[in-house]
Amino acid sequence: MDEKNKLLTIGQFAALHGINKKTLMWYDEIGLFQPAVVHSENGYRYYSYYQSSILETILLLRELNVSVNEIQAFMKNRSAASLEQLLDEKIQDVEREILHLKAVRKTLENHRQNMLTLLTMDLTEISVVEKKECCLVTVDIDETVSFDKQVEMITAETKKHQLRRLHDASYGTMISVKSLYSGNFDDYSKLFIEIPYPIRKTGLHIQPRGKYVRAFYKGPWDDISLYYQKIFSYAEQQNFILSGYSYEMIINENVINQIEDSIVQIEIPIKSEQPFLLPLDEWKKPDIML
Repeated sequence: MDEKNKLLTIGQFAALHGINKKTLMWYDEIGLFQPAVVHSENGYRYYSYYQSSILETILLLRELNVSVNEIQAFMKNRSAASLEQLLDEKIQDVEREILHLKAVRKTLENHRQNMLTLLTMDLTEISVVEKKECCLVTVDIDETVSFDKQVEMITAETKKHQLRRLHDASYGTMISVKSLYSGNFDDYSKLFIEIPYPIRKTGLHIQPRGKYVRAFYKGPWDDISLYYQKIFSYAEQQNFILSGYSYEMIINENVINQIEDSIVQIEIPIKSEQPFLLPLDEWKKPDIML
């Protein structure tokens, strides 16, 4: 106990708490944290061991990005209630930051996977993949919604779901399989943003887990209908029924300079593996040559 009553030099006290002694000198100058004793002749600062808990509280709050002014106000009226309130607010801030960092990690993983896909992909291949369920924020669109309006709506949804930037998430367009089977290849009905963290809110679109037909398209946008015909033929040969929506997403926009070089990933849910009830030659098709 007697050892703890001894005074520590500013260097010793700084080393005890893993900080620079200039930090203690600054805290003293602004009146935030002052030494227990200042030598009357040489001005040396000395600190008591029992001041450690106060300094650690200040250091904790600084680590939580609490401003010096806020800490000074708290230190003048320290109490269990005021500290509990302050820490509760900062815990919420930390939770939001953790959520953001998880979103950033998911986005980085998605971008990395897209780059690996670009390096190994075969544009002629149509495959089947297994996907997990995920939540999508969607914005309804049709031919009457201008591009400027689409950008405005997507920006609003990005802010609503606490995505700091649009690129904190994956995004793309949706067109119903029913429209595709009917030959309405321009009948896009939704823009989507994939939420990169678990969330359950009303109004979200749930992209179902399960098997998906996946294909990649590169070429003139007007010719994507031809590629959908190829996907339909593949599904018929495999006895797949496609359902729901086709989810389209450009996967190489980070490494191209013009839209003509875009590679579109197309994913369509497989409802079941059984013969089609409707023969392929009875579908309504556009007047195009395959």
